[in-house]
Amino acid sequence: MNGKLLIARHQESEWNKLGKWTGRRDRHLTDYGFEKANEMGTLIKDIPIDFAFASMQVRAIETLSCILSTNNEDEIPAEHNAALDERDYGDYTGKNKWDMEKLLGKETFKELRRGWDYPIPHGETLKMVYERSVPYYLEKILPKVKEGKNVLVVAHGNSLRSIIKYIEGISDQNIANFEVPFGAILIYSVDEKGRMVHKEVRATVTNVPA
Repeated sequence: MNGKLLIARHQESEWNKLGKWTGRRDRHLTDYGFEKANEMGTLIKDIPIDFAFASMQVRAIETLSCILSTNNEDEIPAEHNAALDERDYGDYTGKNKWDMEKLLGKETFKELRRGWDYPIPHGETLKMVYERSVPYYLEKILPKVKEGKNVLVVAHGNSLRSIIKYIEGISDQNIANFEVPFGAILIYSVDEKGRMVHKEVRATVTNVPA
């Protein structure tokens, strides 16, 4: 019998708080982010975690650590890989999102942030993120779930959106309307191909300006 797949976005980082595109830059959680990450752990006290995955970026690693520590699971084996890193925002990295929305207009801004294959100068499209994150999910994460392990994955808005696109079978067009919420843990039952059979969402109240 397959285990559960739990997916969580990192909590508020220093640049989330400032409304900046962080991308591949490393930024720590804020005090609020640490507090809320600990709260996220309380959401899954009834689900023993057997294995964890996270990106190589500190905000995801800190969030994972808080979730596991809250449940006294600090010794759970974990793997970190750049395939789960956030999208590279290229020339937009470090720029304030809301200033850019005013500059670019709402439609272009939405395409840039949420579109499937919208180009970013010197950066990645969501499609490019999908091409690195989904193979990693299928080759590394899914086998653990199929072994019957409960697996927690903590990563980023876009790397997780790309994986969820595969899991839920979301179309290229509709993925623009999907966002992984801060403070939530998505709990999936998946089939042998890693596709969704059942989904449960557990969430804390989290306000992040991102």
